[in-house]
Amino acid sequence: MDDPVEYFFGKEWSDGLPVVPPTAERLAAMLAGTGRDPDESIGEVPPLMSPATVRDVALHAVMAGCRPEHLPVVIGALECLLEERFNLVLLQATTSAGAPFVLVNGPYARAAGLSGGMGCFGPGHRANATIGRALRLVMMNLGGGIPGVTALSGFGGPWRYTYCIAENEEASPWPSYARSRGFGPEDDVVTAVPLEGPVMVWDDVSRTPERLTVAIADMMSALGGGNVYRQADMAVVLSPQHAEIYARAGMSRQDTHRMLVERAGRRLGELRRGGIWRGASGAARWPFEVRLDDDDAFVPAVGDPGDLHLVVAGGTGSPSSLVMHGITVASRAVSRAYLP
Repeated sequence: MDDPVEYFFGKEWSDGLPVVPPTAERLAAMLAGTGRDPDESIGEVPPLMSPATVRDVALHAVMAGCRPEHLPVVIGALECLLEERFNLVLLQATTSAGAPFVLVNGPYARAAGLSGGMGCFGPGHRANATIGRALRLVMMNLGGGIPGVTALSGFGGPWRYTYCIAENEEASPWPSYARSRGFGPEDDVVTAVPLEGPVMVWDDVSRTPERLTVAIADMMSALGGGNVYRQADMAVVLSPQHAEIYARAGMSRQDTHRMLVERAGRRLGELRRGGIWRGASGAARWPFEVRLDDDDAFVPAVGDPGDLHLVVAGGTGSPSSLVMHGITVASRAVSRAYLP
């Protein structure tokens, strides 16, 4: 190979960016990042259903630019993606721009260099960028998720390169997202949620939860998004500054979660105007009842409170939040404890 970088481009083993050639020395160093047997099977990656061993995952982690301490997180995230509940086949082949949003909680996230603070969605954080990228390379090379072949997203998006952050547990006024899902304070937890790309909600005026929730709930129930028409996961990522507005009012994470669920929605008459409103056949899939002859009936954007994933991340001093809409009820979030 006169030029290893061009060699990998020629083999279509890249996501469109240069990869690190996985030499035997680099692969051995990466495998030292985990105590798991290199031949241990993690599972088969759909839709191609190629087997993924620890060694295979480590090879792609090298290609993505990971450090050895990142490997346990990559493996834990892939185990989430391969659970039946997550339904990776659907996410690989979706015509939307959905991708696995990977959220990491626990002490090992900090030790591995994952960022949940300023600019956590990138660029500039090696662990965030390379862990998510390693997953995508596995999805492409072992799963066959090649654009235009099995990956049919009309636009794609930068979050389909990498979509991985830690929660900003230090700046959050509440116990972590993982704690809200039943894990312990010292557990190392990785969560994968099938989501579209983030949309910003900027509000540097509101000082009360009631006022701040208006803009966030409006974005959660956007007529161009999918959630208000059908059940799916959804994430709201509050900046520490926005989270403090709720906390200063004496509201817990659970209180804030409940307010967002209750306020996000549209009147039925608004939904009829456009979007993916499908009439009675679409309404039959809602996990709640709505009178279809009442245009004033309130249709919630979050049908089941468990569908909303409330996270605190980003830099302090930023009066903003992010909303990420879900894909479909057929592809669901998975959280797992993993061992560093």
